[in-house]
Amino acid sequence: MIGSGLCFMFVNFFVKILTNGPTSSALPVYSSFPIHELVLFRSVISFSISAFILKSKNLPIIGQNKKWLLIRGTSGMIALTLFFYTIHTLPIAISSTLQYLAPIFTLLFATIWLKEKIKWLQWLSIFIALSGVFVIGLGKNTFENEGVSHQLSLYSWILIGVLSAIFSGLAYVSVVKLKSSEHPLHVVIAFPMISLPVMAIWSYFDFITPKGIEWLYVLLLGIFTQIAQVFMTKAFMFGDVTIVSPFQYLGSIYAILVGTFLFNEILPFSSFTGIFLILAGVLLNIVVKHYHQKRTNA
Repeated sequence: MIGSGLCFMFVNFFVKILTNGPTSSALPVYSSFPIHELVLFRSVISFSISAFILKSKNLPIIGQNKKWLLIRGTSGMIALTLFFYTIHTLPIAISSTLQYLAPIFTLLFATIWLKEKIKWLQWLSIFIALSGVFVIGLGKNTFENEGVSHQLSLYSWILIGVLSAIFSGLAYVSVVKLKSSEHPLHVVIAFPMISLPVMAIWSYFDFITPKGIEWLYVLLLGIFTQIAQVFMTKAFMFGDVTIVSPFQYLGSIYAILVGTFLFNEILPFSSFTGIFLILAGVLLNIVVKHYHQKRTNA
């Protein structure tokens, strides 16, 4: 899970510079790429790597549980696309932390499909995490990037960020449903199999051909995403979720460091307070779940 978080940090970094275009000072770029085109590149690379490994293991490309693989692929595609939009629009620290609301929605979905019951402390954790979103949104919604002050739209980033987390939560539930029947790569490849045709059609109308070093950035974006997805999927499928999950929230620290030192993103105090509340709420949910699992097993 730690390795997955580090890889996602690099993914966020490359998405930021490739969507900001020449205005980004972190690395030299010449073009500002549409979000859906980056999702397309990511899908091509992920599908190619996954398909090659599956074929080398003499495994079929498509797994057995097609219903939940379809849900996994569709929800993952929507979640990632919306998440890339938040990375482009918001400071990396805020967009990354909004994505960490996903376990809260995973909990809610689990009550429907996994028949899990929500304890009152878990309801409290949901309230704390969601209050963090509104603390960020209702505070001083400005940040400095490259010396320019930007006004953040409350509705735009809350809607996009929370929707991304909702679909990520659905994707996580699908991983749990698939853990008993599928190889981890079948879970991973479900995403590009859905997103490739959708993003190819979307990108046809405004495709931008990468130039020079941009090809390397696009390749690294896809490779780091693939490694991150495989690591995260294996962690959730083979490890104790309540133990491995907290380590993914180190990503907020990575994001704050990258945003501050590479993109000059200066966050107001209210943003740090909101980030803290979101992480506190999510971690409280994990602790409560782990405690009740130990009591049940005992």
